[in-house]
Amino acid sequence: MSRMDTEERQRPRTRHTVTMDNRERVLVTGVADVGSFNEQEVLLSTDSGELAISGENLHMPKLNLDDGQLVVEGQIFALEYIDHQPQKSGFFSRVFR
Repeated sequence: MSRMDTEERQRPRTRHTVTMDNRERVLVTGVADVGSFNEQEVLLSTDSGELAISGENLHMPKLNLDDGQLVVEGQIFALEYIDHQPQKSGFFSRVFR
């Protein structure tokens, strides 16, 4: 068992919220980890899944994983949840195999 697995189990699950101000500042709660960060994209794990924040001149004035809070500032273009779950096959995908 890795240290990360142990820490994730010990950290209480917090409510996940996203608050954006004028596409220039975003506050995210329920943050478990930051996977990568540069001036164009922030990839993070939240209690509700993986989240990608993209934009320009992004910087992180606040990161507190103990409280699960992250603030990103810059010109924000998009917020996208990245689900790694396989898509359920629908009726037509089963018919046209």
